[in-house]
Amino acid sequence: MILPVRIAKLLRHGMAVLHPCVYGDLGVKNSITQLALGLEREIALLVPALDAKELSARFVEEIPKIRRLVDTDIDAAYDGDPAATSRMEVVMAYPGVYAVTVHRIAHALYTLGVPVIPRIISEIAHSKTGIDIHPGAKIGERFFIDHGTGVVIGETSVIGCNVRIYQGVTLGGLSFAKDDSGALVKGMKRHPNIEDNVVIYANATILGGTTTIGHDSEIGGNVWLKDSVPPYSRVYNKPPAPVIKPIG
Repeated sequence: MILPVRIAKLLRHGMAVLHPCVYGDLGVKNSITQLALGLEREIALLVPALDAKELSARFVEEIPKIRRLVDTDIDAAYDGDPAATSRMEVVMAYPGVYAVTVHRIAHALYTLGVPVIPRIISEIAHSKTGIDIHPGAKIGERFFIDHGTGVVIGETSVIGCNVRIYQGVTLGGLSFAKDDSGALVKGMKRHPNIEDNVVIYANATILGGTTTIGHDSEIGGNVWLKDSVPPYSRVYNKPPAPVIKPIG
């Protein structure tokens, strides 16, 4: 069994732990055990020098925190979408909730320093939903991605609490710094900061590591930003007046 397939199986156990009503056919206790053992095995294979057993145990200790965050994301989706009829529907049918749940798992592994596996996990969600969240992105509670297709959230993005974004939104980087040899400089803050209670509408693009969207702001659809916005701002493009003519 190749690595991506094995990681997909690990993710399936992780989802069963977080959403047993949907993915829990194997049983939660069994899923935690299989997740821990499988994660330990994969880390040991990837980087034998690491203490795979300790890293796996530390991840299992993070599961209650991950579950709490995921529960707030489900609440945000249910509370924020008038079409949502139940939290069960949100878990079963909302691609944004799936992608964010997967990100919570991937981010915990990324923060622990687990190599490669977090990125593979994030790409599983990307391939299923069209939502690309780098596992390094820091995201607060009650995060809701509505519709979701085409969303991109870069590695050094920092997103506060109670943030809602729509399809096609990009939190990206500007041109990348290079060293004297022409190689890209790694480890720099490249992606924006989104403070609490911000709404970003469809196809908006926000770029740059020093760009901050102040709390309680609204960013309109198709807006392109590389400058910071103060709190309580509404940013939008002035639409051109449409031309309406009779046919014939």
